Amino acid sequence: MLTEADLETNVLEFRQRSFQFARLVERTGGPYAVFGRTETESERQLRPKLVRLVLVVPLGWVVHDESADLLRVARGGAISAAPSPAAVVEIAAEPAEFDEQGVRWKRTRAAAGPFVYAPAELAGDLLSPAGLVALGIG
Repeated sequence: MLTEADLETNVLEFRQRSFQFARLVERTGGPYAVFGRTETESERQLRPKLVRLVLVVPLGWVVHDESADLLRVARGGAISAAPSPAAVVEIAAEPAEFDEQGVRWKRTRAAAGPFVYAPAELAGDLLSPAGLVALGIG
């Protein structure tokens, strides 16, 4: 399992975006790594807004892909699926549920504003209002 120092010195690639490690959070079922990213909503708008993205992953699912020198999501601890080759789209155009790196994901918008990604099988707890507050997002 990766240490906090490993997480802090590498970026995690998800949906063809780079996410920086923010913190570890203890929840039922073990520790979760919380990653974040800020990007512009749309370059086509006259005044694009900044959008915060948050990714929540069980710590045991985060592995270091030495060949790419990136962190990746791997449910069983070994990279089994390649990242999605799909083109990057604006967050608002993404589906609320999708498959990425062999995991089904769910995305929601927190009351505090950021879009939050979590594994669909854990989303009931993690993306609930209480779960988001516990993760430091709500």
